[in-house]
Amino acid sequence: MNRQITRVALVSLALLIALIVATTYWQTWAAASLADRQDNAIQRVAQFTIKRGLIYAADGKTVLARNIVRTIDGKTLFFRRYPAGSLAPHVVGYSTQSRARAGLERSENDYLVGSNKSLRTVLRTTLDRLKGATITGNTLVTSIDPKAQALANRLLAGQCGSAVALEPSTGRVLVMASAPTYDPNLVEGHFDQFGKVRANCKPSAPLLNRATAGLYTPGSTFKVVTAAAALDTGRFKADSEFVDPGYCTEYGKRVYNFADQSGPEIFGRVTLAEALQHSINAVFCNVGKSLGALTLIDYAKRFGFYAVPPLETPVNERAPSGLYNGTRLFRPKHGYQVDPGRFAFGQERLLVTPLQMAMVAGAIGNGGIVMRPYVVSRVVGPDHHTVSKTKPQSLGQAIKPQTAATLTDMMESVVTGGTGTAAQIPGVRVAGKTGTAETGVSHNNTTWFISFAPADNPRVAVAVALENQTGTGGATAAPIAKQLMEELLSRKPSS
Repeated sequence: MNRQITRVALVSLALLIALIVATTYWQTWAAASLADRQDNAIQRVAQFTIKRGLIYAADGKTVLARNIVRTIDGKTLFFRRYPAGSLAPHVVGYSTQSRARAGLERSENDYLVGSNKSLRTVLRTTLDRLKGATITGNTLVTSIDPKAQALANRLLAGQCGSAVALEPSTGRVLVMASAPTYDPNLVEGHFDQFGKVRANCKPSAPLLNRATAGLYTPGSTFKVVTAAAALDTGRFKADSEFVDPGYCTEYGKRVYNFADQSGPEIFGRVTLAEALQHSINAVFCNVGKSLGALTLIDYAKRFGFYAVPPLETPVNERAPSGLYNGTRLFRPKHGYQVDPGRFAFGQERLLVTPLQMAMVAGAIGNGGIVMRPYVVSRVVGPDHHTVSKTKPQSLGQAIKPQTAATLTDMMESVVTGGTGTAAQIPGVRVAGKTGTAETGVSHNNTTWFISFAPADNPRVAVAVALENQTGTGGATAAPIAKQLMEELLSRKPSS
């Protein structure tokens, strides 16, 4: 009899363990993959019984996402609200009943609903379920500087474009602004309002994160990548001399310098450093022909081109930079498939995102090391325990430290006496590069400015891109970058 009782007890214990394991798997470890299936009707209902974690800006005070509580048919449900409104919706995203999720609300959903696989979270959520208590998710603390982000939104108001600022030594994203912006509180129930948003482009597409998914011709900002390849390969030096007649001959046709009212600029005898300072297309066209398209592509890849930029936002909200054929990346196997002259000064079929160009600027300022960008600083549990903390991670050495140092000096000259003087900050050494990319429509350009400061000890790298501009990058984008750098440099250096 005792043997039978023991056998029954063991079987019962095994069944109980199996039940707990199965429940833990389906409700905890498998919950994240179920939640990612946005067409899962059961999950869509169940998600609102969970008290999602909050989302904060970098100051730990500015709430970007919180919950409101409603009781429906005797059930306590939690719905999302965004107190900061249009401050950083392209990063935070939204979580709704009718339109599912976007941004961090989607990609970090497992943390926000307590379904991540850390043992502490698994035990906490499992015990809460067994007790019938409300499941509470983890809180995200982002790296977004709320004051600088708000400034970027004001500076971009009425425009279509983007501004990205990051910390060169860590990859920490300080600003990620996309214009026009939108209020995520309107996604549920007022989605038709987004079609009425007005800006200087059509369609205005306010939900598009132009910082990570907006693809633009970089124009002369790409000259820093060409210059990096020229210096790093040893083919050219900063004082290498050229004769500029105002044009470069490519495939039997002339490629002219930037033209003002009197015609294309002609600089005569110049060095490579002076060519970058004054953004001379003809010189970089000849450098590109000398290096060849495949060498330029190789160096572009070293900076992160041809790969989806690593970030915590959903992968479908990020686009790789590179040469494109239509909507697809073009990966040439032979140099003759690409016009190296136009490629060298950022035209051809080259398309880039503002995030990628901020990474280029940051890498040059960081001694040639490309840092992995991140926008989630840490994840904190309901018990205030740190679930995870992002550690800076290198993506590789794009160029030699000496190359980066030489290129920094060259980019400084752009700001002190070249095309980027509008980015000068009193008492601060600024390194930068302007860009004015042709779109094929007369007097309609995409304008750029990329920079980092202080040049001798960079704390911030910035990329600004503006659509549909009649002016140059030095006149339109550089002043925005300047104000963002000033705002961020007013903070105490991070430890």
